Amino acid sequence: MKILVTGGLGFIGSHTVVELQNEGFEVIAIDNLSNSSIDVLDGIERITGKKPLFENIDLRDKSAVQNFFSKHQDISGVIHFAASKAVGESVENPLLYYENNINSLVYLLQELQKKPEAHFIFSSSCTVYGQAEKMPITENAPIQTAMSPYGNTKQIGEEIITDVTKVTNINSILLRYFNPIGAHPSAEIGELPLGVPQNLVPFITQTAFGLREKLSVYGSDYPTPDGTAIRDYIHVVDLAKAHVIALQRLLKKQNLEKVETFNLGTGTGSSVLEVITAFEKVAKKKLNYQIVGRREGDITTAFANTDKANSVLGWKAQSTLEEALSSAWKWEQKIRNQ
Repeated sequence: MKILVTGGLGFIGSHTVVELQNEGFEVIAIDNLSNSSIDVLDGIERITGKKPLFENIDLRDKSAVQNFFSKHQDISGVIHFAASKAVGESVENPLLYYENNINSLVYLLQELQKKPEAHFIFSSSCTVYGQAEKMPITENAPIQTAMSPYGNTKQIGEEIITDVTKVTNINSILLRYFNPIGAHPSAEIGELPLGVPQNLVPFITQTAFGLREKLSVYGSDYPTPDGTAIRDYIHVVDLAKAHVIALQRLLKKQNLEKVETFNLGTGTGSSVLEVITAFEKVAKKKLNYQIVGRREGDITTAFANTDKANSVLGWKAQSTLEEALSSAWKWEQKIRNQ
């Protein structure tokens, strides 16, 4: 079966391509390389022994999307990662986020609704919950007013998919991730942000390696045990495996509804300072960090209730925070020493 992975050379996309190929799927990856590198294809090939098909397409180009689907009519499923994803950047440049994250989704769904049946996995986010009132967060938690344009694009994306699946032959699973970190244990692929990292762990590893002078910790006055924000950090390989399981659920017609939603996390929250301490332990070095003011769009606490994914999908995160951080550090050292 041929599976399309959009954003397939990005952080989560590339790890999912690996897991799909390991399960015997034929993968075609689309990426516009705006936040990824063509070299990722070689890393995927070194891990799996096979290079996925690749097309450099910007999904904001409607005619390019139409041409792609007319050329590849044998696609059995789509996993859609291609989106801009930095909370802070979305606050500064909201129109970029609305164009990239909404238009590309609409153009994909317009092509999929032409098929007699289609299977669609959507890369969503725990940001749809805003600052949830109860922890851990279940899939039934209220969708709060979005704290950022990025979060709003994920909420709107879910609404669009829900509306479209009601009147088409598209079946979909919405996967709400918590905070993906780490790298493939082979250190052949990992997180490689272009420019200044927007996420905590690559900033930690770059600071540890000496690329950044110091790590900024945004806020120490949150109502948490140590005053820093709490998140649910999940190893990217665990996350990638969940996509394969979700896709197989749709392909085998095991889904109970046209749209199903699952939280993907570990079920455990870790504060920023706890992540720093855990990293210092696995890397055996002290990090230079400073406490600065809070960042606009950030929430206090978010960690998942994963009961539904555990019981319905039969998926559970396997890796510890330390294992994920160790893999991220191994990857950072490898790419800087090449």
